[in-house]
Amino acid sequence: MESQPVTVSPDCPLREVLLLMNERRIGSVLVTDSERRLLGIFTERDLLRRIVAAPSDWLCHPVSEWMTPHPHTIGPDLDWEEAIVRMERLRVRHLPVVENGVVVGIISTRLLMARRTDYLHRQVEARTRALKQLNDELLARDAELRHNLKAAARFQTRLLLPSEPPTWPELSWGIHYAPLDHLGGDYYDVARPDPNHLGFLIADASGHSIAAMMVAIISRIAFSEVAPTTISPGQVLAAMNERLQNLADDRFVTAFYGVLDRSTGQLTFANAGHPSPLHFVAAIGEVKLLRATGFMLGIMPGEQFREKCVQLGAGDRLVFYTDGLIEARNEIGETYGMERLKDCLQRHGYESPDFLCRAILEDQRRFCGQQPLQDDLTLVVTAYTGQPR
Repeated sequence: MESQPVTVSPDCPLREVLLLMNERRIGSVLVTDSERRLLGIFTERDLLRRIVAAPSDWLCHPVSEWMTPHPHTIGPDLDWEEAIVRMERLRVRHLPVVENGVVVGIISTRLLMARRTDYLHRQVEARTRALKQLNDELLARDAELRHNLKAAARFQTRLLLPSEPPTWPELSWGIHYAPLDHLGGDYYDVARPDPNHLGFLIADASGHSIAAMMVAIISRIAFSEVAPTTISPGQVLAAMNERLQNLADDRFVTAFYGVLDRSTGQLTFANAGHPSPLHFVAAIGEVKLLRATGFMLGIMPGEQFREKCVQLGAGDRLVFYTDGLIEARNEIGETYGMERLKDCLQRHGYESPDFLCRAILEDQRRFCGQQPLQDDLTLVVTAYTGQPR
Protein backbone atom coordinates (compact mmCIF):
# COMPACT_ATOMS: atom_id res chain seq x y z
CA MET A 1 0.00 0.00 0.00
CA GLU A 2 0.93 3.67 -0.17
CA SER A 3 1.63 4.45 3.50
CA GLN A 4 1.55 8.24 3.06
CA PRO A 5 -1.70 8.86 1.20
CA VAL A 6 -2.70 12.40 0.24
CA THR A 7 -5.44 13.64 2.57
CA VAL A 8 -7.50 16.80 2.57
CA SER A 9 -10.04 18.33 4.94
CA PRO A 10 -13.70 18.19 3.97
CA ASP A 11 -13.86 21.98 3.44
CA CYS A 12 -10.91 22.06 1.02
CA PRO A 13 -12.04 23.72 -2.29
CA LEU A 14 -12.15 21.48 -5.36
CA ARG A 15 -9.73 23.82 -7.13
CA GLU A 16 -7.00 23.07 -4.57
CA VAL A 17 -7.83 19.35 -4.57
CA LEU A 18 -7.51 19.12 -8.37
CA LEU A 19 -4.25 21.09 -8.37
CA LEU A 20 -2.91 18.74 -5.71
CA MET A 21 -3.95 15.63 -7.65
CA ASN A 22 -2.39 17.00 -10.84
CA GLU A 23 0.81 17.96 -9.03
CA ARG A 24 1.15 14.54 -7.36
CA ARG A 25 -0.14 12.70 -10.45
CA ILE A 26 -2.61 10.71 -8.43
CA GLY A 27 -6.16 9.62 -9.16
CA SER A 28 -7.65 10.14 -5.70
CA VAL A 29 -7.38 11.90 -2.35
CA LEU A 30 -8.77 10.85 1.01
CA VAL A 31 -11.01 13.21 2.91
CA THR A 32 -10.33 13.02 6.66
CA ASP A 33 -11.00 14.99 9.80
CA SER A 34 -8.35 16.41 12.04
CA GLU A 35 -7.78 13.02 13.70
CA ARG A 36 -7.33 11.26 10.32
CA ARG A 37 -10.63 9.48 10.56
CA LEU A 38 -11.89 8.67 7.07
CA LEU A 39 -14.87 10.71 5.90
CA GLY A 40 -14.80 9.94 2.21
CA ILE A 41 -12.75 9.63 -0.97
CA PHE A 42 -12.58 11.90 -3.98
CA THR A 43 -11.50 10.31 -7.26
CA GLU A 44 -11.36 11.12 -10.95
CA ARG A 45 -14.55 9.11 -11.29
CA ASP A 46 -16.33 11.45 -8.80
CA LEU A 47 -15.20 14.42 -10.86
CA LEU A 48 -16.45 12.98 -14.16
CA ARG A 49 -19.74 11.90 -12.64
CA ARG A 50 -20.63 15.42 -11.36
CA ILE A 51 -18.91 17.91 -13.64
CA VAL A 52 -21.53 17.71 -16.42
CA ALA A 53 -24.22 19.22 -14.21
CA ALA A 54 -21.93 21.33 -12.07
CA PRO A 55 -22.62 25.07 -11.49
CA SER A 56 -20.23 27.62 -12.91
CA ASP A 57 -18.54 28.19 -9.58
CA TRP A 58 -18.00 24.49 -8.86
CA LEU A 59 -14.25 24.89 -8.35
CA CYS A 60 -14.99 26.88 -5.22
CA HIS A 61 -17.18 24.22 -3.68
CA PRO A 62 -15.75 22.09 -0.86
CA VAL A 63 -14.59 18.62 -1.69
CA SER A 64 -17.09 17.18 0.79
CA GLU A 65 -19.87 17.95 -1.70
CA TRP A 66 -18.28 15.83 -4.49
CA MET A 67 -16.57 13.06 -2.54
CA THR A 68 -17.90 9.53 -2.13
CA PRO A 69 -18.73 9.20 1.56
CA HIS A 70 -18.20 6.05 3.56
CA PRO A 71 -16.04 4.33 0.91
CA HIS A 72 -15.11 0.66 1.03
CA THR A 73 -11.99 0.09 3.10
CA ILE A 74 -9.59 -2.73 3.94
CA GLY A 75 -7.31 -3.52 6.84
CA PRO A 76 -3.50 -3.38 6.64
CA ASP A 77 -3.14 -7.17 7.04
CA LEU A 78 -5.07 -8.05 3.88
CA ASP A 79 -3.03 -10.00 1.31
CA TRP A 80 -2.40 -8.03 -1.86
CA GLU A 81 -3.82 -10.80 -4.02
CA GLU A 82 -7.02 -10.62 -1.97
CA ALA A 83 -6.96 -6.85 -2.35
CA ILE A 84 -7.01 -7.29 -6.14
CA VAL A 85 -9.97 -9.65 -5.85
CA ARG A 86 -11.77 -7.20 -3.56
CA MET A 87 -11.25 -4.30 -5.95
CA GLU A 88 -12.48 -6.32 -8.91
CA ARG A 89 -15.56 -7.44 -7.00
CA LEU A 90 -16.38 -3.91 -5.76
CA ARG A 91 -15.47 -2.34 -9.12
CA VAL A 92 -13.33 0.35 -7.53
CA ARG A 93 -9.85 1.56 -8.35
CA HIS A 94 -8.89 2.80 -4.89
CA LEU A 95 -9.23 1.22 -1.46
CA PRO A 96 -8.36 3.20 1.68
CA VAL A 97 -6.49 1.21 4.32
CA VAL A 98 -7.88 1.84 7.79
CA GLU A 99 -6.68 0.55 11.16
CA ASN A 100 -8.60 1.28 14.37
CA GLY A 101 -10.66 3.88 12.50
CA VAL A 102 -7.60 5.84 11.35
CA VAL A 103 -6.31 6.10 7.77
CA VAL A 104 -2.89 4.39 7.43
CA GLY A 105 -2.63 4.05 3.67
CA ILE A 106 -4.30 3.49 0.35
CA ILE A 107 -4.28 0.78 -2.28
CA SER A 108 -4.78 1.64 -5.97
CA THR A 109 -4.99 -0.45 -9.11
CA ARG A 110 -1.89 1.31 -10.39
CA LEU A 111 0.02 0.39 -7.23
CA LEU A 112 -1.24 -3.19 -7.35
CA MET A 113 -0.30 -3.54 -11.01
CA ALA A 114 3.17 -2.24 -10.24
CA ARG A 115 3.39 -4.63 -7.28
CA ARG A 116 2.21 -7.54 -9.38
CA THR A 117 4.67 -6.63 -12.16
CA ASP A 118 7.49 -6.44 -9.63
CA TYR A 119 6.39 -9.74 -8.12
CA LEU A 120 6.29 -11.42 -11.52
CA HIS A 121 9.71 -10.02 -12.35
CA ARG A 122 11.09 -11.47 -9.13
CA GLN A 123 9.43 -14.79 -9.89
CA VAL A 124 10.90 -14.80 -13.39
CA GLU A 125 14.34 -13.91 -12.04
CA ALA A 126 14.12 -16.62 -9.38
CA ARG A 127 13.00 -19.24 -11.90
CA THR A 128 15.64 -18.08 -14.37
CA ARG A 129 18.29 -18.55 -11.69
CA ALA A 130 16.87 -21.99 -10.85
CA LEU A 131 16.77 -22.98 -14.52
CA LYS A 132 20.31 -21.73 -15.03
CA GLN A 133 21.47 -23.77 -12.06
CA LEU A 134 19.70 -26.85 -13.41
CA ASN A 135 21.11 -26.19 -16.88
CA ASP A 136 24.62 -25.82 -15.45
CA GLU A 137 24.17 -29.10 -13.60
CA LEU A 138 22.93 -30.81 -16.76
CA LEU A 139 25.84 -29.42 -18.77
CA ALA A 140 28.26 -30.64 -16.11
CA ARG A 141 26.66 -34.09 -16.12
CA ASP A 142 26.66 -34.12 -19.92
CA ALA A 143 30.34 -33.18 -19.99
CA GLU A 144 31.09 -35.91 -17.45
CA LEU A 145 29.04 -38.43 -19.45
CA ARG A 146 30.80 -37.49 -22.70
CA HIS A 147 34.16 -37.77 -20.96
CA ASN A 148 33.23 -41.21 -19.60
CA LEU A 149 31.90 -42.33 -22.99
CA LYS A 150 35.13 -41.26 -24.69
CA ALA A 151 37.13 -43.12 -22.05
CA ALA A 152 34.90 -46.17 -22.51
CA ALA A 153 35.35 -45.93 -26.28
CA ARG A 154 39.14 -46.00 -25.87
CA PHE A 155 38.78 -48.93 -23.52
CA GLN A 156 36.50 -50.70 -26.00
CA THR A 157 38.95 -50.18 -28.86
CA ARG A 158 41.80 -51.62 -26.81
CA LEU A 159 39.71 -54.51 -25.50
CA LEU A 160 37.71 -55.52 -28.57
CA LEU A 161 40.03 -54.80 -31.49
CA PRO A 162 43.44 -56.27 -32.27
CA SER A 163 46.28 -53.79 -31.89
CA GLU A 164 47.25 -54.51 -35.51
CA PRO A 165 46.32 -56.98 -38.27
CA PRO A 166 48.24 -60.24 -38.54
CA THR A 167 51.67 -59.77 -40.08
CA TRP A 168 51.76 -62.86 -42.26
CA PRO A 169 53.55 -61.98 -45.53
CA GLU A 170 50.85 -63.62 -47.67
CA LEU A 171 48.15 -61.29 -46.26
CA SER A 172 47.62 -57.53 -46.39
CA TRP A 173 44.76 -55.55 -44.88
CA GLY A 174 42.51 -52.53 -45.19
CA ILE A 175 40.35 -51.75 -42.14
CA HIS A 176 37.61 -49.24 -41.32
CA TYR A 177 35.93 -49.25 -37.89
CA ALA A 178 33.27 -46.61 -37.12
CA PRO A 179 30.77 -47.02 -34.25
CA LEU A 180 27.65 -44.88 -34.62
CA ASP A 181 28.07 -43.46 -31.10
CA HIS A 182 31.18 -43.37 -28.95
CA LEU A 183 30.46 -47.03 -28.23
CA GLY A 184 29.26 -49.75 -30.55
CA GLY A 185 28.51 -53.41 -30.94
CA ASP A 186 30.77 -54.14 -33.95
CA TYR A 187 34.14 -55.77 -33.49
CA TYR A 188 36.64 -58.02 -35.19
CA ASP A 189 39.35 -60.26 -33.82
CA VAL A 190 42.03 -62.76 -34.81
CA ALA A 191 43.20 -66.04 -33.33
CA ARG A 192 46.26 -68.25 -33.89
CA PRO A 193 45.34 -71.76 -32.76
CA ASP A 194 48.69 -73.02 -34.08
CA PRO A 195 51.57 -71.64 -36.18
CA ASN A 196 49.96 -72.84 -39.42
CA HIS A 197 46.46 -71.45 -38.97
CA LEU A 198 45.04 -67.97 -38.66
CA GLY A 199 41.47 -67.30 -37.62
CA PHE A 200 39.54 -64.10 -38.38
CA LEU A 201 36.25 -63.16 -36.69
CA ILE A 202 33.89 -60.31 -37.51
CA ALA A 203 30.85 -59.84 -35.25
CA ASP A 204 27.99 -57.46 -34.58
CA ALA A 205 26.05 -57.25 -31.30
CA SER A 206 22.52 -55.98 -31.92
CA GLY A 207 21.92 -52.27 -31.34
CA HIS A 208 24.63 -49.78 -30.53
CA SER A 209 26.03 -47.68 -27.69
CA ILE A 210 26.60 -49.03 -24.14
CA ALA A 211 24.30 -52.08 -24.17
CA ALA A 212 25.69 -53.31 -27.50
CA MET A 213 29.25 -52.73 -26.28
CA MET A 214 28.67 -54.85 -23.17
CA VAL A 215 27.27 -57.72 -25.24
CA ALA A 216 30.20 -57.37 -27.65
CA ILE A 217 32.65 -57.60 -24.74
CA ILE A 218 30.96 -60.76 -23.45
CA SER A 219 31.13 -62.23 -26.95
CA ARG A 220 34.77 -61.27 -27.41
CA ILE A 221 35.74 -62.88 -24.09
CA ALA A 222 33.98 -66.07 -25.14
CA PHE A 223 35.86 -66.01 -28.47
CA SER A 224 39.25 -65.44 -26.83
CA GLU A 225 38.66 -68.43 -24.53
CA VAL A 226 37.75 -70.88 -27.32
CA ALA A 227 39.42 -69.81 -30.59
CA PRO A 228 43.03 -70.58 -29.54
CA THR A 229 42.05 -74.19 -28.77
CA THR A 230 40.69 -75.37 -32.14
CA ILE A 231 40.96 -74.82 -35.90
CA SER A 232 37.25 -75.60 -36.37
CA PRO A 233 35.16 -72.43 -37.01
CA GLY A 234 31.95 -74.34 -36.28
CA GLN A 235 33.17 -75.42 -32.86
CA VAL A 236 34.24 -71.87 -32.00
CA LEU A 237 30.84 -70.40 -32.88
CA ALA A 238 29.03 -73.20 -31.04
CA ALA A 239 31.07 -72.60 -27.90
CA MET A 240 30.48 -68.84 -28.12
CA ASN A 241 26.77 -69.48 -28.53
CA GLU A 242 26.63 -71.56 -25.37
CA ARG A 243 28.55 -68.98 -23.35
CA LEU A 244 26.20 -66.21 -24.50
CA GLN A 245 23.02 -67.99 -23.43
CA ASN A 246 21.08 -65.98 -20.81
CA LEU A 247 23.81 -63.33 -20.69
CA ALA A 248 22.66 -60.92 -23.37
CA ASP A 249 18.97 -60.52 -22.38
CA ASP A 250 16.98 -60.04 -25.58
CA ARG A 251 20.04 -59.07 -27.60
CA PHE A 252 21.99 -61.29 -29.97
CA VAL A 253 25.27 -61.42 -31.85
CA THR A 254 25.88 -62.18 -35.51
CA ALA A 255 29.32 -63.49 -36.41
CA PHE A 256 31.41 -64.88 -39.26
CA TYR A 257 34.53 -66.85 -38.44
CA GLY A 258 37.06 -68.19 -40.94
CA VAL A 259 40.30 -70.09 -40.40
CA LEU A 260 43.04 -69.94 -43.06
CA ASP A 261 45.47 -72.84 -43.50
CA ARG A 262 48.59 -71.04 -44.71
CA SER A 263 50.12 -74.27 -45.99
CA THR A 264 47.31 -74.88 -48.48
CA GLY A 265 45.56 -71.50 -48.86
CA GLN A 266 42.25 -73.08 -47.87
CA LEU A 267 39.79 -71.01 -45.87
CA THR A 268 37.34 -72.91 -43.67
CA PHE A 269 34.46 -70.83 -42.35
CA ALA A 270 31.14 -70.83 -40.51
CA ASN A 271 28.45 -68.19 -40.15
CA ALA A 272 26.11 -67.25 -37.29
CA GLY A 273 23.51 -65.06 -38.99
CA HIS A 274 26.07 -62.55 -40.27
CA PRO A 275 26.06 -60.94 -43.75
CA SER A 276 28.04 -63.18 -46.12
CA PRO A 277 31.55 -61.88 -46.88
CA LEU A 278 32.58 -61.41 -50.51
CA HIS A 279 35.35 -63.28 -52.28
CA PHE A 280 36.93 -61.67 -55.32
CA VAL A 281 38.48 -64.49 -57.36
CA ALA A 282 41.41 -62.80 -59.08
CA ALA A 283 42.02 -65.58 -61.63
CA ILE A 284 38.60 -65.04 -63.27
CA GLY A 285 37.72 -61.53 -62.06
CA GLU A 286 34.44 -62.60 -60.44
CA VAL A 287 32.83 -61.89 -57.07
CA LYS A 288 31.38 -64.76 -55.06
CA LEU A 289 29.69 -65.00 -51.68
CA LEU A 290 31.13 -67.03 -48.81
CA ARG A 291 27.80 -68.66 -47.97
CA ALA A 292 27.22 -70.66 -44.81
CA THR A 293 24.14 -70.99 -42.62
CA GLY A 294 23.73 -70.78 -38.86
CA PHE A 295 21.54 -69.10 -36.28
CA MET A 296 22.58 -65.95 -34.40
CA LEU A 297 24.59 -66.35 -31.21
CA GLY A 298 22.95 -66.23 -27.79
CA ILE A 299 19.46 -67.20 -28.94
CA MET A 300 19.23 -70.94 -29.61
CA PRO A 301 20.94 -73.38 -27.19
CA GLY A 302 22.75 -76.30 -28.79
CA GLU A 303 22.95 -74.71 -32.25
CA GLN A 304 25.39 -76.39 -34.63
CA PHE A 305 27.23 -74.37 -37.29
CA ARG A 306 27.98 -76.06 -40.61
CA GLU A 307 31.43 -75.42 -42.02
CA LYS A 308 32.29 -74.58 -45.63
CA CYS A 309 35.64 -74.37 -47.41
CA VAL A 310 37.02 -72.23 -50.23
CA GLN A 311 40.40 -72.30 -51.92
CA LEU A 312 42.11 -68.95 -52.09
CA GLY A 313 44.36 -68.07 -55.02
CA ALA A 314 47.05 -65.47 -55.49
CA GLY A 315 45.57 -61.97 -55.79
CA ASP A 316 42.20 -62.89 -54.25
CA ARG A 317 40.40 -60.38 -52.06
CA LEU A 318 38.10 -61.04 -49.12
CA VAL A 319 35.66 -58.36 -47.95
CA PHE A 320 34.23 -58.71 -44.43
CA TYR A 321 31.67 -56.19 -43.17
CA THR A 322 28.79 -55.58 -40.77
CA ASP A 323 25.24 -54.74 -41.81
CA GLY A 324 25.86 -51.03 -41.21
CA LEU A 325 27.52 -51.04 -44.65
CA ILE A 326 24.81 -52.62 -46.80
CA GLU A 327 21.78 -51.40 -44.81
CA ALA A 328 22.70 -47.72 -45.07
CA ARG A 329 19.91 -45.79 -46.81
CA ASN A 330 19.74 -42.88 -49.19
CA GLU A 331 17.31 -39.96 -48.95
CA ILE A 332 14.43 -41.91 -50.51
CA GLY A 333 14.87 -44.93 -48.25
CA GLU A 334 16.73 -47.31 -50.58
CA THR A 335 19.46 -49.45 -49.02
CA TYR A 336 22.99 -49.56 -50.38
CA GLY A 337 22.62 -53.34 -50.55
CA MET A 338 24.68 -56.34 -51.52
CA GLU A 339 24.52 -55.80 -55.29
CA ARG A 340 26.07 -52.32 -55.14
CA LEU A 341 28.80 -53.66 -52.87
CA LYS A 342 29.50 -56.52 -55.33
CA ASP A 343 29.61 -54.08 -58.25
CA CYS A 344 32.10 -51.88 -56.42
CA LEU A 345 34.31 -54.89 -55.63
CA GLN A 346 34.03 -56.02 -59.25
CA ARG A 347 35.34 -52.63 -60.44
CA HIS A 348 38.20 -52.35 -57.94
CA GLY A 349 38.99 -55.97 -57.10
CA TYR A 350 42.62 -55.78 -58.23
CA GLU A 351 43.40 -52.70 -56.14
CA SER A 352 45.22 -52.78 -52.80
CA PRO A 353 43.19 -53.50 -49.66
CA ASP A 354 43.52 -49.89 -48.44
CA PHE A 355 42.40 -48.49 -51.79
CA LEU A 356 39.56 -50.99 -52.04
CA CYS A 357 38.37 -50.19 -48.53
CA ARG A 358 38.30 -46.46 -49.33
CA ALA A 359 36.59 -47.07 -52.67
CA ILE A 360 33.77 -49.06 -51.03
CA LEU A 361 33.19 -46.42 -48.36
CA GLU A 362 33.19 -43.62 -50.94
CA ASP A 363 30.75 -45.55 -53.11
CA GLN A 364 28.44 -45.93 -50.13
CA ARG A 365 28.74 -42.23 -49.23
CA ARG A 366 27.86 -41.17 -52.77
CA PHE A 367 24.81 -43.44 -52.68
CA CYS A 368 23.59 -42.17 -49.26
CA GLY A 369 24.11 -38.49 -50.07
CA GLN A 370 23.28 -36.35 -47.04
CA GLN A 371 21.47 -39.16 -45.23
CA PRO A 372 23.34 -39.99 -41.99
CA LEU A 373 24.28 -43.54 -41.07
CA GLN A 374 21.99 -45.34 -38.63
CA ASP A 375 24.25 -48.16 -37.43
CA ASP A 376 27.81 -49.08 -36.55
CA LEU A 377 29.97 -49.83 -39.59
CA THR A 378 32.98 -52.12 -39.80
CA LEU A 379 34.75 -53.03 -43.05
CA VAL A 380 37.81 -55.28 -43.35
CA VAL A 381 39.43 -56.04 -46.71
CA THR A 382 42.09 -58.76 -46.99
CA ALA A 383 44.36 -59.47 -49.94
CA TYR A 384 45.88 -62.96 -50.31
CA THR A 385 49.14 -63.06 -52.26
CA GLY A 386 49.55 -66.83 -52.24
CA GLN A 387 51.10 -69.52 -50.11
CA PRO A 388 54.33 -68.54 -48.32
CA ARG A 389 57.54 -69.98 -49.65
